Amino acid sequence: MGGLREVAASFVVPGPAGVAIRDRLRVSDVDAVVLTEVGVYLGSLAAGDLAERSRQGLAHDAAGWAVRKRELTGRSSARWAGSITKATHDQRALARRGQAAHVAWLRGQIVSIGARLARPLGAKADKRAGLVRGYASRGEWHAKSRRLQTLKDRLAVVEADRAAGRVRVVRGGKRLVQSRHHLAAAGLDEQAWRERWQAERMFLTADGESGKRFGNETIRVTDTGQLSLKLPAPLAHLANAPRGRYVLDAPVEFRHRGQEWLDRVTANRAVAYRVHHDAARGHWYITASWQRAAAPLLPLEAALARGVVGVDMNDDHLAAWHLDAHGNPIGEPQRYFYDLTGTAQHRDAQIRHALTRLLHHTQRCGAAAIAIEDLDFSDGTSREKHGHNKRFRRLISRFPTAKLKARLVSMAAEQDIAVVAVDPAYTSRWGAQHWQQPLTTTTRTISRHDAASIAIGRRALGHPIRRRTTPPPPHQSDGAGHRTVQARPDTRRREETRPHLPGPRTGCAPPGSGAKAGDQSAQHRSGHPAEHGF
Repeated sequence: MGGLREVAASFVVPGPAGVAIRDRLRVSDVDAVVLTEVGVYLGSLAAGDLAERSRQGLAHDAAGWAVRKRELTGRSSARWAGSITKATHDQRALARRGQAAHVAWLRGQIVSIGARLARPLGAKADKRAGLVRGYASRGEWHAKSRRLQTLKDRLAVVEADRAAGRVRVVRGGKRLVQSRHHLAAAGLDEQAWRERWQAERMFLTADGESGKRFGNETIRVTDTGQLSLKLPAPLAHLANAPRGRYVLDAPVEFRHRGQEWLDRVTANRAVAYRVHHDAARGHWYITASWQRAAAPLLPLEAALARGVVGVDMNDDHLAAWHLDAHGNPIGEPQRYFYDLTGTAQHRDAQIRHALTRLLHHTQRCGAAAIAIEDLDFSDGTSREKHGHNKRFRRLISRFPTAKLKARLVSMAAEQDIAVVAVDPAYTSRWGAQHWQQPLTTTTRTISRHDAASIAIGRRALGHPIRRRTTPPPPHQSDGAGHRTVQARPDTRRREETRPHLPGPRTGCAPPGSGAKAGDQSAQHRSGHPAEHGF
């Protein structure tokens, strides 16, 4: 392959393992006060439990978990204690995974900088020899040597924390904590910040239980939409229903996947609920979630039987093109733009809208699969990898790889459309080389991204990206060289040159030769030759 890396095989992406739906709660002032008091109280218990779990470190075991749960049961209830301890466990496990990823990143940066420091100044990279390029100047070399020592110190601190079982977790979010010292830049005052901080630290989450009434005893939503929650023991005086429960006046109506949710609660299957407050908007929401049975994966051949829609993902749009089962582009290229500036809600809405249009186009084409690159830009923003090209590093940072892929998989599963992940190696380069210029006409301009979508689709289908093998230079035919790509794998003698057939290449006899050559005038009805002589 001349130094090219091996291309990984394409595969069908598994569908989502869970479902989450949300509805707004139009609560009254009295209900809002009760929810706030309960959420703040349970949030304080969750903060204390997280601190206790962090102090235990690596010495924690099942017995320690049981002790923490018993202590919380007397201050709330058994089910609230179970939800709090499980949330603490999940939050600490997430912090440990992030800590491990940070250690791996620091080690990779140290190795990368050390390799470049060992090279002479201005040395060129040599991929065949496995040598990286050197730094351009003495000043840059000195700055990188200082950064190397800084990274080593940071790595020593993180490794010590990991060995001791220490994690650094902020209930409420690190970003919100940091904005406390920059209220003007965040567009907040102290009162607004405290409202958001309180809302983020509240705890109103309850796991479901199969076999219990409506699938959840702590936060219960009936089939008629009535919402009630079990009050902690110290707040039992706020109850307005028997057995220490508080019933809210706001009805719950899940419009998205409402029938699926209703089937679960009617059958008393587990449904987890979370009630949260958006302090910026002043709205209350309830989120219902449950696990789904893993659907069997569609075989790759069956998913690609009716062609595929190749999609090239960019920082501002999706470039898509429909390909038939033979790898030929059909119709016109499609582009679905989105804007990733602004708030997180705006970016999420933009991605959902672009994916919705892409899925509708796939259904109109009659294809049953979407091919997308299996991208991972975890190390793509490294200064050691792209040097001073800050614009390109920022471009890669804006790519919504994880969010777009997760959204596409979940939304495509509802439309019975398979998502095929392909290796992203050389798709943009080879697509532009083999498809951009041939498909460009006077009325249609093909971009590099459109050509890359064809390359992605052909790779998913198992076809080579190039259109055909270049003919040999002597006479631009198969008189020399192999014809592997032009022939099917089951064609005999596909590795040999084509046999030479006598006669002209047009298949017709030239004038003056052949069995019927002779007096051409005798064969013309009018008695005159077909061609005038001079």
